[in-house]
Amino acid sequence: MPMKQSGRATDVREIDRLDGGVGWIAHPEEGMQRASHALAVPNEDAGEDDVWVVDPVDGEGVDDLLADLGDIRGVVVLMDRHARDAKAVADRHDVPIFVPSFVDPEMDAPTQPLGDTLPDTDFQVVRTVDWPVWQEAALYDGETLVVGDLVGTVEYFLAGRERVGVHPMLRLTPPDALRQFAPERILTGHGEGVLSDGTRALQDAVDGARRRAPKVWLKGVTSFLS
Repeated sequence: MPMKQSGRATDVREIDRLDGGVGWIAHPEEGMQRASHALAVPNEDAGEDDVWVVDPVDGEGVDDLLADLGDIRGVVVLMDRHARDAKAVADRHDVPIFVPSFVDPEMDAPTQPLGDTLPDTDFQVVRTVDWPVWQEAALYDGETLVVGDLVGTVEYFLAGRERVGVHPMLRLTPPDALRQFAPERILTGHGEGVLSDGTRALQDAVDGARRRAPKVWLKGVTSFLS
């Protein structure tokens, strides 16, 4: 199984269907399981929901998933490594690309800075990782937490019975921001989301991150060598 597939996907798998959004994995056969999401937020003035597409990987059928959600307002890139297919999706729907002010995704496209909130929504833009080689933000509205690589549910993030795991590179010192979230659901950039009891799953992930790190690292080495 390749870790990452290239080119436009032809086999898009729907994940994380919820009231107010949907997710998808554009290359279900890849090891990284790159997940993308669309958030539908009520807009009383427009009479239909605003749709925000987050960290998209494009593919055949993506527009079908978006069609019934509402009016696409913009594309959001949460971290420096997640430019992905943001430009292609934004160009096709003629909408801007929004990026947190402290994140540089190094994409060949104009972007608009995100401040403290996603415009006209209850989603806060929270700085989670700010390293020279890694800048990432999360979106959080008190119920739904949307992240890039901070935590994930794909196999190489997980140890033991974890439902969601801290990124292998963050396990020794999990970001403090993780302890300020108490979500019902977690939508991650790698793997299917946690759609219920997200606070308990996240707390378990953070509390056990350092202790379980060797298991995750060994799993990664084994996967790389196999």
